[in-house]
Amino acid sequence: QVQLVESGGGLVQPGGSLRLSCAASGSIGNIYVMGWYRQAPGKQRELVADITKGGSANYADSVKGRFTISRDNAKNTVYLQMNSLKSEDTAVYYCRIQGNQRAGVRYESWGSGTQVTVSS
Repeated sequence: QVQLVESGGGLVQPGGSLRLSCAASGSIGNIYVMGWYRQAPGKQRELVADITKGGSANYADSVKGRFTISRDNAKNTVYLQMNSLKSEDTAVYYCRIQGNQRAGVRYESWGSGTQVTVSS
C-alpha cells in the first residue's frame, strides 16, 4: 500500500507565503511523477504543478512565477513553495504520485488533501 501524508496548509494573508509538503511511504516502488492539484468550491480539480524524477517541472499558468515545486527523492517527498499568494489560490490542495511497483505495475496515489486559505 502507498500512503501520502500532506502538511503545511493553513491560513495566510494575501501576498504571503506557504510551503506544502507531501511524504510518500509504503510500497512505493519507483516514483516517476509527483505533483499537486487543487480544488476550489464550485470548481473542478486542476493541476497546479508536477515534477518528474529527473526534475522537469510543469506549472499551471495561474501560478507560474509564484509557485515552485521540488522533490527530494531520498526522502520520497515533494514540496510546493507558494509565494505572493492570492485569494484565488484558496482551495484544497492534493498530492498525487505516479510510479511503478516492483512487478512493473503502474499505479497512482492521492493524498487526502490539505486546506489552503488566503484571506485578510
